[in-house]
Amino acid sequence: MSEPSKTPDSDSSDDEAEVEFPIPDLTAPQLTVRAVLTGMVLGGALSICNVYTGLKIGWGFNMSIPAMLIGFGLFKSLEKAGARPLGMLENNINQTAASAGANISSAGLVAPIPALAMLTGEELAWPVLALWTFAVSLIGIVVAVGLRRQMLIVDRLPFPNGIAAGETIKQMYAKGTEAMSRLRMLLVGGALGAGAKLAIKFGEIGKLGFAGSIAAAPGSASGLAGYSLKNLTFALDPSPLMVAVGAIIGPRAGLSMVIGAIASWGMLGPVVLDNGWMVLEDPDGSWFRQLVPWMLWPGVAMMVSSSLTSFAFSWRSVLAALRGAKSAAGEEGTDEDSDPSRAGDVPRKLFVAALLVTLVFGTVSQFVIFGIPIWVGAMAVLLTFLLAIVAGRVAGETGITPVGAMGKVTQLTFGLIAPGSVTTNLMAANVTGGAASQTADLLHDMKTGALIGAAPRLQAIAQMFGVMGGATVGCAVYLVMIPDPSTQLLTDEWAAPAVAQWKAVAELFRDGIEHMPTMAGTAMAIGAAVGVVLAIVEKVVPKHVAKWIPSPSAIGLAFCIPANYAVSMCLGGLIAVGLGKATSKWTKRFLIVLAAGIVAGESLTGAGLAIYETVSGLAGVSTGGGGH
Repeated sequence: MSEPSKTPDSDSSDDEAEVEFPIPDLTAPQLTVRAVLTGMVLGGALSICNVYTGLKIGWGFNMSIPAMLIGFGLFKSLEKAGARPLGMLENNINQTAASAGANISSAGLVAPIPALAMLTGEELAWPVLALWTFAVSLIGIVVAVGLRRQMLIVDRLPFPNGIAAGETIKQMYAKGTEAMSRLRMLLVGGALGAGAKLAIKFGEIGKLGFAGSIAAAPGSASGLAGYSLKNLTFALDPSPLMVAVGAIIGPRAGLSMVIGAIASWGMLGPVVLDNGWMVLEDPDGSWFRQLVPWMLWPGVAMMVSSSLTSFAFSWRSVLAALRGAKSAAGEEGTDEDSDPSRAGDVPRKLFVAALLVTLVFGTVSQFVIFGIPIWVGAMAVLLTFLLAIVAGRVAGETGITPVGAMGKVTQLTFGLIAPGSVTTNLMAANVTGGAASQTADLLHDMKTGALIGAAPRLQAIAQMFGVMGGATVGCAVYLVMIPDPSTQLLTDEWAAPAVAQWKAVAELFRDGIEHMPTMAGTAMAIGAAVGVVLAIVEKVVPKHVAKWIPSPSAIGLAFCIPANYAVSMCLGGLIAVGLGKATSKWTKRFLIVLAAGIVAGESLTGAGLAIYETVSGLAGVSTGGGGH
């Protein structure tokens, strides 16, 4: 999921939103075959990274700048063989397609789709899954096309990720040596991440558990004298992945996660065991899988309540988005020749036709694939149009896409309409969350394009191709990497907190609150209250004070992941701060790029190893041998 993603190297200020956009250049090469193919290939590869990290921590990352750097470096090296240089507008097409493909994880692969498999046993075949994620993403693309002019040209929303990418691509083509330096750092990070994963795997390097234990209460129901910190998942992980993630998300989120880890695994965990609210089936090893069915309830409640509360504070943006959509819908079409700023826009008639096609396509897909009634499916798509507008507005102002809040609004809506249907609850919400994410992603890319004179209709086409590449590769990798979600997910290896959120909400509507683990309902109410309070405090205090307020989303996430993840991410955030003070210039130029490389390198290698083990295991079974 892509809510907390940051974009590297943003030197822009708020004044960037006021810059005059150049007239789109329709003469320079843009939507070339090589630019589209490069974007599709990179989008497919980078989709693996976001599926991998999404199933680890529930987050995905904006891959625009890594895709720019790789595309630039690839064609720079091919120039020696006589290839034509990759122009800036071509690279923008590459970046647009690649970021769309990388974002395919938010179309359901790391949240509602595995949650559906865990609750119902329904697993989609690769062609069907690829078609579904494409259909969800296509809705978001079409909505973004309709919102572009209002949000970028009329309302002048910043879209900070788009500004960062736009400034970066302009710097790259003004100073080619700087781009190559950053590319080399990206590759160094990739090599470090891949090498570390291989060393950990084949060197059998394990986590270093924290020493010490927490004494059990007198008469504890667990029957144990104490609870080892190692069993409670407190450890130092040799993997650099989470350290790199911590460097990207920053110290506030990392420190908040440590607070959440101490509160959940260090304090609540022993209380749960002392009172027998959860029983340890295996007292040895990690207790994550045995305790997380209880822990996820207060954690999910805190994340959901804080997200919805923060979203409620954006009510002005919501009203502005709706007024803007109404205004845009009532605009008379203007000939491109009489308004140069409209050069390269999608013609209004074509946009209306695309809107109708996506409504039908999205509705029919829900009915054919999941058996969701036509009227319910149509309502889901129509609600998606509304909430994607809101998500685009919020993302434009803050840089954060409220995918979680959007999905929960739909889950709550369809939980009331069809309270007993897990499939309807999950997959109708999947449409909203995935489409909202793609809407925000394309609007960030279109902001980049607007800053450099790209044609928006060509960017929209590029994103459609990018989604094809991401759906084709990302879905295949997900299915091979996670063949059995019920046993693989919500474990130390694949914590899958986003899956836990969606699964918990669907279960709540299906089974009722009385079927929750003992005292989990009370814990959920407390978690929700804490989330609301912290979200309100964060919004009402001055900005310089807000940065010291613990993040309720990060605290809640710590309830749903092993404590060692939180420890590593906190370490990464603190390292970033230390490097920033010691060598600010280097940090500004290279730290996020290096961290992104580590995330990509370890994710791709980890996914490859997981796929190898799955395939080897299947081969062993088919020949009568033992699998891995």
